[in-house]
Order: sequence, then structure tokens, then C-alpha cells
Amino acid sequence: MIQETSQVMAENIQQLADSSVRIDGDRLWDSILELGRIGAYYDDHLKLEGVNRKSLTDDDKLGRDLVVSWMKAAGLDVQIDQMGNILGRREGLDAEAAPVMAASHIDTVATAGAFDGCLGVLGAIEVIRALNDTKLATRRPIVIAAFTEEEGVRFGTDMLGSAVAAGRVSLEHAYALTDDAGLRFGDELERIGYKGTKDVRLDPPHAYVECHIEQGPILAKAGLKLGVVTGVQGISWQKITFRGRAAHAGATPTELRIDAGLAAARLTCRLREMVDSGRYGQLRATVGHIATSPGLPSVVPDLTEMTIDMRTPDDNHMAQAEKDIQDFLEELKLQQPGLGVEALRMAKTNQVPFDESVQKAIAESAEELGLDYMYIRSGAGHDAQEIAAITPTAMIFIPGEYDGISHNPREYSTPEACTNGINALAVTMVKLANEE
Repeated sequence: MIQETSQVMAENIQQLADSSVRIDGDRLWDSILELGRIGAYYDDHLKLEGVNRKSLTDDDKLGRDLVVSWMKAAGLDVQIDQMGNILGRREGLDAEAAPVMAASHIDTVATAGAFDGCLGVLGAIEVIRALNDTKLATRRPIVIAAFTEEEGVRFGTDMLGSAVAAGRVSLEHAYALTDDAGLRFGDELERIGYKGTKDVRLDPPHAYVECHIEQGPILAKAGLKLGVVTGVQGISWQKITFRGRAAHAGATPTELRIDAGLAAARLTCRLREMVDSGRYGQLRATVGHIATSPGLPSVVPDLTEMTIDMRTPDDNHMAQAEKDIQDFLEELKLQQPGLGVEALRMAKTNQVPFDESVQKAIAESAEELGLDYMYIRSGAGHDAQEIAAITPTAMIFIPGEYDGISHNPREYSTPEACTNGINALAVTMVKLANEE
């Protein structure tokens, strides 16, 4: 039963929102461009401007400050939790009902564009603005959020803020994480002024929906406007360290070397062989970082550090791939006696299916808007996969240009695509927020 409008609600609310709500696409686009100027840099190789706004940096603080100001201007009650997650609440007619939540992140990788994560946060703010503009209410409250350190590039664990909020990762573990310079997450959070006091553990919302760029070519190649995301594939991150013995490149016979660089090269090739073999289903594997020491052309490396990113929609295939990598590391030690090998788990998430009822709400919204869509599985990780552990969850994808390239200054989705996606988000949020 709907309660009378609470005092927190504006007195000039006229009626309950329905599927006719539409956002201001130009205003959304301006927001995306303005946030994208924070942390902007020029890529000399691509001759393009990109964004470098890694988590808990000074630029991240400036971005957070801007987002908080927009939330407050939209009339939201803004709170910062213990992980620095930013949450803004708009009351509903039934203030006691569990809210509908829409969220994403604004932190970036070092070579980003302006859309990854940011579309979901700024789009959710735009939905609130649209409801305010038309003086419309919802039965349930709406909470929008910007989660901390989704990318994982600075502190080594992706979806960190949402993982702690959903209970998969402890607050103490997150605070103790360090970056490459040895700076602690908890200390950096406090340094930028975003170590809040609100309990980080989320009370389960009624539902969660997130709009995001696809970060791949599927929607664009199919000529479709939207993707209804059915789930996220499993992800495994490991850091592998090989310890060999430095030696002169010319004077040391090959058979007497303990070559840390050779071991890393063999592992890289092995990963590609595993992918190409087909034995692991739809496995994808990437060596995204590799560094040798002493890093000199005439010295056999005595140390190599590398990262492995493996992804697959099948948890059994992932388990087999991880086991086979460990077996191969043992083989490398036998091939080069004296070689030291360390494998450190950085992150691991199983595949996550999304809720069919939220998918249905998204599909119905797309149909009402006249937008062609397809069902699609996400190849990238998202905050939604963490929140799916505590509430019905699904995502909306929009197509990207240039084969959907992302984590790159060439990342781009058109104003029309962004407007389509956030209109679908608006209609979906209203549907969910008006449920009993």
C-alpha cells in the first residue's frame, strides 16, 4: 500500500511516473564531456585526447566532487560510505519500501575514453533530473551510486567498491591493498576526503540496473540499438613472477642460463595455445603487463613480472584452465632448474547470470521506445555482477563506434546511442520503482 507522500518529497509532485518519461539527451552529453575533461590527457601516438582518472587520485577526487555537486543539485540525499562509494537517494511515495538502484563508476584505466562507467553514473543522474523536470514520483525510492575502484588498475582488485558493499570482499582487506608505489587504499581514500562513515554493506535493494557501453563490436555489427545483458563471464587475474639469474648475454652459454624472460615468453605462448585449442570453450586470455629486470639489452633477465587475465562464461572451463596453467608453471621449473616461480591471485569471480525479470523489464522498455535489441553476455566485468549477489540485477548495453573499442582514447558512443540507452534506463527504473 502506498503511503502518503513524505515531507522529504517535493510538494509539487503531480503524478506517478510512467513509461513516458524521457531524458534530455543534450544535457546528458554535456555532462559526459564535462566529466571527461577531468583527467584528460593527449595521446601522442593516437593523436587523440583520452582520460586518465585512476581511483583515489587527485583527478578522481575532482571527478567525485563534480558528481556529488550534480547529485545534490538534483535534490538527492548524498552519503559517502566507508569505501568512498557515493550514494544519492530520491525518496519515493513509500519511503519504507526497498529502493531501486542504478549505478556504475567514474574511475578509469590510464588510457581511457569518457564513457566507460561514466555513462551509467551520469545517466542515472539524468534520469533523476528528468523525473524532477516533469514533477513525477515513483512508488519506491531510487538510489543512484558511483562505486569506488571498479577498474582495479591501481589497487589490483576490480569491482572493489561494489564487492565490499555486497559482502564478497571485507572492508579490512580493501583498506590494506596497496598500489605500485606502496600506498594503501585506506590511506588514499582518507587523503582525498572520501573515507565516509556510512556502513558500506548495502541493504538489498528491490532491484539493480546499470547502463554501460558494450566495450565490444557485437551490437554495432548487428546494427542494433541496445543489448539486454544476460550475465557476466567469469574472470581470473593472476600476477606471475619468475626469478632467474642475471648473466652476460654474450658470455653465458644458453644451457647455463636461468632466463626469467624466456619463462614469461613460454607462458605467454602457452596461453594462446590454450585459447586456440578449443578445449576450454570460449576462453580468452591476455598478458596485459610484462616487465623484466634489469631491463638491459645485454643482460639475461633475472626477474620478470607479468599478469594473466583469463575469461570464460563456463566456471568448469575456468577451473581447468587455471589448473593447467599451474601444471605448466611446474614444467617451466623443470625445464630451467633454479627458476623461481610465484603465482599471486589478484582477483577471481565466477560467471554471474542476471535476473530474468529485470531483463524482461529492460526488453519491454526497449520495445516501448521502439529500439531494436538483442540478448548479450558481457565480456567485461561490471559492478552489476557484485550487486547481483544481493538483489535481482541486469544491465543495458549501448553500441560503441570503431568496433566498440574501450580502455582506449578511441572509445566513443554517439550522442544518439547514449540517449537511447539512458531513455531505456529511465523507463526500466520507473517500471521497477513502481512495482509493489
